[in-house]
Amino acid sequence: MRKLFFVISILVIVTACSSESGSENNNANYNKEAMLTNWADNIIIPAFTDYQANLALLGTSANTFTSNPNANNLDNLRSTYVETYKTYQHIGIFDIGKATDLHLLESANTYPTDTENIEFNITDGEYNLNSQAQFSSQGFPALDYMLYGLGNDDETVLTYYSSNINADGYKQYLTDLIAKLKEVADAIVNDWNTGYRAAFINNSNAVTGSLNQMANNFVKNFEKDVRAPKVGIPSGMFSNGTLFPDKVEAYYQNNLSKTLLIEAVNASKDFFNGRTYGTTTGGSGLKEFLDAVGAQASGENLSTIINNQYNTIISSTNELDNSFSEQITNDNSKMLATYDALQQNVVYLKVDMISALSLTIDYVDGDGD
Repeated sequence: MRKLFFVISILVIVTACSSESGSENNNANYNKEAMLTNWADNIIIPAFTDYQANLALLGTSANTFTSNPNANNLDNLRSTYVETYKTYQHIGIFDIGKATDLHLLESANTYPTDTENIEFNITDGEYNLNSQAQFSSQGFPALDYMLYGLGNDDETVLTYYSSNINADGYKQYLTDLIAKLKEVADAIVNDWNTGYRAAFINNSNAVTGSLNQMANNFVKNFEKDVRAPKVGIPSGMFSNGTLFPDKVEAYYQNNLSKTLLIEAVNASKDFFNGRTYGTTTGGSGLKEFLDAVGAQASGENLSTIINNQYNTIISSTNELDNSFSEQITNDNSKMLATYDALQQNVVYLKVDMISALSLTIDYVDGDGD
């Protein structure tokens, strides 16, 4: 019934927008180069640079911890990890250029993490984190396990880095995980700063150009990296109601899932509004583009409808437990309500916005929703 509801919703909204939006207008008059420039200079490059800087701090914290594995250093390392993981939520949208080449998304945030393979890697000592076979054994989910999942309390976790027979192996794997994240971030930032920025701004091809690529990445991130794995999969939306409280993001820390979802939704909203990274200052972006072509639905600006739905998602998410595992186990109806709120904006973005801007969705929808 839930899937049928959204199919009907899409049909209704498409009908409404086809008669009320300005999608039939020639959008060539909108200054797309200014929008791409704003995206590159004020959003993408600053976000990646911040992410890179946080990873450098994470590496320093890890070195301090592995040199002296005590409770204070573990707390500091965990705090830096959380801040870096939050920053990642802002750059996950930008799977373009070098980020695609280096499999940024897959290597940084594939979850649930493969703990058996992590333990095998540590014991064996021979592993290649550049291998695609290792995607589920690295990144932030692997760090979640290494910092929170090795024991039921901090004292037990610390023993793995101090008195465990293979303490050196655990230390090495921890530092290697962070080094791999940093290596990818360094390469992406360097690429944007040494030529890709100009190529991105100047690529105006209607089908394969930067505008269509980024619009697709933006929608795909919201649908496939936010809505589905953070909420839909663990709450049973794609498994006929079978719940997976162990498949939530940041499972081992287990009180961070809500924070990461809010961070990701706000990142999506900020990009939609063309906001300079880390500020509330709006600029040239998808909202402004929609307004320029006069996109409306039910007599209201489509951009307003989309922003209102972002607010609805945040309100629904605020009703959730900090631990999504606990929320799913104790009252999954609230998770489903949040999923519904997310899905509604998928419709607005993927169907209405893309149509109004005369763009084309080019990624495969394979999750059966």
